[in-house]
Amino acid sequence: MNDSRKNRTRGKRAERHVAKTLNGKRVGTLGGEDVSHDLLSVEVKSRQRFVGETFMSQAKANCPDGKIPAVVVHIHGKRHADDLVILRMVDFKELHGKVVK
Repeated sequence: MNDSRKNRTRGKRAERHVAKTLNGKRVGTLGGEDVSHDLLSVEVKSRQRFVGETFMSQAKANCPDGKIPAVVVHIHGKRHADDLVILRMVDFKELHGKVVK
């Protein structure tokens, strides 16, 4: 199997897993969004490496007991309203139990 086919297969597998985890429906490439949910329109990315892991490791290391580590990424020159918020899935599920049945 060539690399691009492996990547597509890995991406589809990730979409199915996220859809199941969030109690959503995998739509895939033809539907625009990867996973449709009552509240969320989800774009799923599967990567072997992601710089956000380093950010989250730092957030986890500095997180006091009883709090949830989160990363906010601000792109210089962009509006803060467009900042990205990164949470671990386990923490997202805990915060939004009603979203993730």
